[in-house]
Order: sequence, then C-alpha cells, then structure tokens
Amino acid sequence: MRVKRGTTSRAKHNKLFRANKGYRMTKRRLTSAATEAYLHAGEYAYAGRKNRKRDFRELWITRISEAVKTRGLSYSSFVHKLKEANITLDRKTMANLVVEDPDVFDALFEHVKSVN
Repeated sequence: MRVKRGTTSRAKHNKLFRANKGYRMTKRRLTSAATEAYLHAGEYAYAGRKNRKRDFRELWITRISEAVKTRGLSYSSFVHKLKEANITLDRKTMANLVVEDPDVFDALFEHVKSVN
C-alpha cells in the first residue's frame, strides 16, 4: 500500500510560509526559495544574538569612558584603579550609574581616585 504525502507536505510548506511572512517576492511563495531564506534568516539571527552582547558591552564602555573623561581620567586608568581598589562592579552596572544616578558614580569615582 502506498503512502500519499499530500497533506503532510502541504502542512510543512504552510509552516514554512508562515515563518516567512513579510519576506519579499518569491521568498515567501516558492518552497525552495522560502526554505533557503528561512535557513539564512536563522543564521543571521544566531549571529545577531552574539553581536548584541558585543554591541551592548561597547555601549557600556563608551558611556563609562565619556563620564570618566569629563572628570579628568582615561577609561583604562579608571578600570586599573578599580581593580587596585578591589571594586568588582561590572560595566553594565557602572554604565547604569552614569545614566541613572550620576551622584553615586561621582562618589565611586572619587573613591577610586583617592586610592592611589
């Protein structure tokens, strides 16, 4: 007895087309082009998740660097003094302090500056 796969493949195709909704031209209409577009999109999404971490770290470092520069110190020397003072704040937290609570960041900066 032979197996008829019409409903199965149609369901697979519909699932693919739903995932590709919003794509342009044949990437949403033809199964082979849609499959390729879907796979590429997955690769880009994977890479994007890695890049997002890189981008945010870059943003935090830029914010801290500018805040420290206005107070008369370079970013690298500030981080070095933080390590000497045994302060283990991560960059995300320090960047948040710069934006949301500059007075606390000022106190941190003065403490770090007075260590040496």
